[in-house]
Amino acid sequence: MSKIMVIGSISTDFVVLTDRRPQVGETVTGNDFQTTFGGKGANQAVASARLGGDVSMVGTVGTDVFGSQLIQNLADNGIVTDNVERVTEKPSGSAHITIADGDNSIVYIPGANNEMTVARIEQLKETLLTAAIVIVQNELPQAVIDEIITFCFENDIKTIYNPAPARVVAAEILEKATYFTPNESEFHQLFPDLTITEGLEKYPNQLILTMGSKGVYFNDGEKEVQIPSYKVVPVDTTGAGDTFNGAFAVALSKGMSVQSSIQFGNLAASLSIQKMGAQGGMPTLEAMKASEDYEKAWDI
Repeated sequence: MSKIMVIGSISTDFVVLTDRRPQVGETVTGNDFQTTFGGKGANQAVASARLGGDVSMVGTVGTDVFGSQLIQNLADNGIVTDNVERVTEKPSGSAHITIADGDNSIVYIPGANNEMTVARIEQLKETLLTAAIVIVQNELPQAVIDEIITFCFENDIKTIYNPAPARVVAAEILEKATYFTPNESEFHQLFPDLTITEGLEKYPNQLILTMGSKGVYFNDGEKEVQIPSYKVVPVDTTGAGDTFNGAFAVALSKGMSVQSSIQFGNLAASLSIQKMGAQGGMPTLEAMKASEDYEKAWDI
């Protein structure tokens, strides 16, 4: 069974490129429109697989044409799709993305992704036991996430919890996650009463704080560490966080340290934002190794 199991959302991205976002009641003329594959779960699975990860996907899509395309896309990227379920109750999930000046704003419609249930996770527990690392995100019902993280914690399975989109999460769930990877905005929603330094001190080697161009911060148990980002000109930042999480998982699965895994994730994310589309820009391992910033010591 796959070393990396991603349990999460699978969606279609409808992407508009424009010079500026419209104000309320205003219509603007855009520059381009694209339909791409997305969903934070699927994105992270694709990012992992392209970097050589042994990956399986657990998720839910509709019986519509988008569902068929979404499953085929995962398979085309070398991802095991045996546990992607199709349901008739809801359409496949979708995200409606506006990109202006290289930055994005997103409206997400869960659709079939919300049909993932605790009962389904119960049925998958034997399969979960075969995974080395499980990745989850907040585009699933919170009860499902809580069940996954608790089960993995009780069975010594490493988890990467990407708490995005941000919402209130019980402290006991965060404490059970091996790693959790909010961005700066998500951190402040999770911990409104903590400074960044206080949060990092509270969760050493566990809280991996991604801060875009400022890099990634964590506490190694002795001190706060900043892993700088790679300086590039962004074209589309939509999949940066998902690329980081997928790459971070691959590096950990290969036995790399937390710090080296973060550096590997940073490089993957920097390459991803130089192309259009959440998955379109995700690098292969060959592209990573071709980068002048790739470190031979990583040995992946």
